[in-house]
Amino acid sequence: MSRIGKTPIAVPKEATVLVEGKLCTVTGPKGTLTYTIPLSISLEQKDGIATISCERHDKKTQALFGFVRAHIANMVTGVVTGWSRTLELSGVGFRATMNAANVVLSVGFSHQVTIVPPPGITISVEDAKIVVRGSDKQIVGQTAANIRAVRVPEPYKGKGIKYQGEHIRKKAGKSAKAIGGGSAAAK
Repeated sequence: MSRIGKTPIAVPKEATVLVEGKLCTVTGPKGTLTYTIPLSISLEQKDGIATISCERHDKKTQALFGFVRAHIANMVTGVVTGWSRTLELSGVGFRATMNAANVVLSVGFSHQVTIVPPPGITISVEDAKIVVRGSDKQIVGQTAANIRAVRVPEPYKGKGIKYQGEHIRKKAGKSAKAIGGGSAAAK
């Protein structure tokens, strides 16, 4: 059995967890999220504590046991406090601007790239940082990954869009002097 799956989920007073058959609905000040619980897993709630239990103990159910608990705990956290990812722009002339709810990126291409946020996600630009916020952890992470994919940091100069705190391992560039030889034609 999964240690994560056995851990009870503390539901704050601001959030409510409602289970109707296999549909779990979590509501809070930041919004409402729903999730369909797999067939062999059940969810019970008593006195502000939700617990997950397995009905069968086959390999597939045990693999989902901890995942379902983590997903529902992330839903509770999302509707109470929300999730956010911060991206940093590094490069000369790289900038991000807001156009209504959309983000317009100028990252060294001949054209500007416009990112339209999915429903439930808000994007803001502060200095050279892009902040993605929302209540669903998976959608926040996917939106941040889509923005990063516009210009992934390259390993030679480190220019691009990176997550805050991400370390880019830089490579040494080509250097004929460092190798200690010239071209093959000179010999």
